[in-house]
Amino acid sequence: MNSHNHLDLLAAARDAWTAGASLRSRRERHKRYTYGDQWSDMLPDRKGHYVRESQLIQNSGRNPLTNNMIRQIVKIVIGRYRASCREQQIYSSDSGSRRYIEDNALFELDCRMLEEFLISGCAIQRVCRETRRGRRQTWIDNVDPRAFFVNAFKDPRGHDIELLGMLHDMSFPDIVARFGDGSQRRAEELAAIYAPSGAGSVFGSRESLGESNPDADDFFNAPQGRCRAIEVWSLDCRNTLICHDRRDAKAFSIADSPSARKTIDGLNAARHKSGEASLKTRSRIDFVWHCRWFAPDGSLLASYDSPFGHRSHPFAVKFYPLTDGEVHSFVEDVIDQQRCVNRMVVLIDHIISSSAKGVLLFPVDQKPRNYDWEEILETWSTTNGVLPITGHGNTLPQQVTTPNCDASAYQLLGLQMKLFDQISGVSDIIAGRNVSPTMGNAVYENQLRNSAIALADLLESFAAFRSERDKKALNI
Repeated sequence: MNSHNHLDLLAAARDAWTAGASLRSRRERHKRYTYGDQWSDMLPDRKGHYVRESQLIQNSGRNPLTNNMIRQIVKIVIGRYRASCREQQIYSSDSGSRRYIEDNALFELDCRMLEEFLISGCAIQRVCRETRRGRRQTWIDNVDPRAFFVNAFKDPRGHDIELLGMLHDMSFPDIVARFGDGSQRRAEELAAIYAPSGAGSVFGSRESLGESNPDADDFFNAPQGRCRAIEVWSLDCRNTLICHDRRDAKAFSIADSPSARKTIDGLNAARHKSGEASLKTRSRIDFVWHCRWFAPDGSLLASYDSPFGHRSHPFAVKFYPLTDGEVHSFVEDVIDQQRCVNRMVVLIDHIISSSAKGVLLFPVDQKPRNYDWEEILETWSTTNGVLPITGHGNTLPQQVTTPNCDASAYQLLGLQMKLFDQISGVSDIIAGRNVSPTMGNAVYENQLRNSAIALADLLESFAAFRSERDKKALNI
């Protein structure tokens, strides 16, 4: 592939990353809600200006209170997953072929990956065999969806993926170690590529390859002090010659090219003169996963076919549920319910704060001359206090308390809480709440299995992701 085609592939990778902007934006919103920032949506005020929802609440004289239930149900699902894995001994490392489990602390990685799966609907891990800090082994890394890109695909198995990759932010020594080939000359070339001044992307000038705008995502620029390397995997179509050497009873394949055919023709001509069996060839079209690493200025840092035993790319990818290519996460289902709960809490707080709570109505004509208002207030709030009154008026002092006018609000809040559990699928039995101490173990286990049905699809999809990851790790 020539340099022009390399740049075309880099442009295609950038287009794929740009196309994922909506998914990344929704993920950021879901993450905000999960971790308690639930009043940051932009809404129009009375003048049509968009402001944060928290500001709208404050402008109306109320406090934007948060009752974060999303975080709790995420922790419950992860806790249930941990308990189930321990019971089934899924992460047992008694097999030598599963040694990578111990070296990668895989149980913890997968729990964090499940958390990401619940929040964004994306589970992405990178499986590779390389040397890190002097250790060469199989490594498994969780991939940040913000750094990942893939072509639009609809097959839940990912069989229609043709281009994918990720953005790496490395230190310059890591760049030299990975792409320098131990050559001083190559290290100097890399230093020129990643120079802090005079370098730029082929798609637009940049002040520095080590700096970026902190207020915006960027495909080419890394955080300050880091170097951006772009890993792109593509499914390439190639013409291949299948060769059968009848003399040595061997079969092999080589890339089909004029020079390769010329070499085979010359070899067959020589064998024909000596009376030896010639090579038989057959042309075939093959699909090969090929990796290319790019610098932000379009320089090709490395290029190679898949070196793995599975002959594929190193990523395990699962988007959930991927209906018509769309991703709708577990957290997305309960955000509207969370907003309703928050609004009900704010309403109840406003009702309580603005209602009368023990206000004393003391007629002026009942006030004794030798008492001031401070003494009246102190005596009124004192146990067994005696407060004289003149008796001139017809109205006696009385304390006013607002009737229980927020009872309906409390009922609505209770209804919203029940709906929250029903929509999320995390019932009391799964959360370990309100379990009767008289309930037998068999009854409890049966109710637990029935309650887990709502989460079965999500957890089984994550199990399928783990299975794909394990296959790649064991065939690296």
